[in-house]
Amino acid sequence: MKKFSTQILALAVSLGATLGAVAMAQSTPPLEITKDAPDRYVVVKGDTLWDISGRFLQKPWRWPEIWQLNREEIKDPHWIYPGDVVYLDRSGASPRLRLGRRVGGGSSADAAGGAGGLPTERLEPRVRAERLERDAIPTISSTAIEAFLNRPLVVDEEGLKSNPRIVGTQEGRVNIARGEVAYVRGIADSSVTDWHVYRSAKPLLDPDTRKPIAWEAMFVGSAKLERAGDPATVRIVANNEEIGVGDRLMPAERSLPINYVPRPPESAVAGRIVSVYRGVTQVGRNNVVALNVGKAAGLEIGNVLAIRHRGGVVTDREAAKAEQVRLPDEAVGHLLVFRVFDKIAYGLVMEASQPIAVGDAVSNP
Repeated sequence: MKKFSTQILALAVSLGATLGAVAMAQSTPPLEITKDAPDRYVVVKGDTLWDISGRFLQKPWRWPEIWQLNREEIKDPHWIYPGDVVYLDRSGASPRLRLGRRVGGGSSADAAGGAGGLPTERLEPRVRAERLERDAIPTISSTAIEAFLNRPLVVDEEGLKSNPRIVGTQEGRVNIARGEVAYVRGIADSSVTDWHVYRSAKPLLDPDTRKPIAWEAMFVGSAKLERAGDPATVRIVANNEEIGVGDRLMPAERSLPINYVPRPPESAVAGRIVSVYRGVTQVGRNNVVALNVGKAAGLEIGNVLAIRHRGGVVTDREAAKAEQVRLPDEAVGHLLVFRVFDKIAYGLVMEASQPIAVGDAVSNP
């Protein structure tokens, strides 16, 4: 099993390494540095790689390029930690970021920079003998997507009909809260004690054909088996939605290791947003959306997609004959793909200049 990969940044990048498959070098535009990019930045707890890169890059999703990661470093990434110092090196043909760590007792003036405004801090060898992976800086905050990382959200057409179901509650309660008991039929294996609770699956419709492309079951909470039998007794240990009779249970899964190295898809991808989490109509930054493209379209975990509002149709009444004209799509943000199924994928909206809505187009950035 690969290292838990919400934490990814190379601590050792060889000079002159290329981005390989991540960037199509001949067609990729130059990196654009932010106008107020600092010469150095000290990493603090709570930072994310995306946000750190946003201090230096106008397009933070291109941070693997400014770190000059090659293909192997992207497949087997390393770590960056609080206290590390990120330096912006403008001396080469293209800007790059370097990583070091402050050592010794230099003055604050030294830390700010020496002759010519360049940093004068002494760097120690980049060895992390006593570091723990869980202390490393993540690519993105996992708070918004935690419920999606180890939940089997996409199911077959039959959904969860064959899974254990809640048939009763204490004192006939309509809704079951944390700490309360529910009675379940269908638990055949009493050795499984930890369960996830789901609402019945609903179809996700393709915006163009209006036909189902997948069925999505909503995670509503967690339960623990207290007494086997028919019905069995479970106790609700967590819930983020109302839980009630008819909800289905599925054995809890272990967390999935995921590699979040942001990069454009290697092939052309064109799709649409088919749903947004919790059924609202519009979302913004740090919200989860479902897409009508997945593995079958070449989409991979870590791919960055541009989000565009689809242009509306207007009537040109000044033409010889009244003519219907479709307006161009407008770029409104970017998302990062963090979970992929065959025909559907989930993405986290990382940037949004306008509200994102169902039906918006997604494509290569």
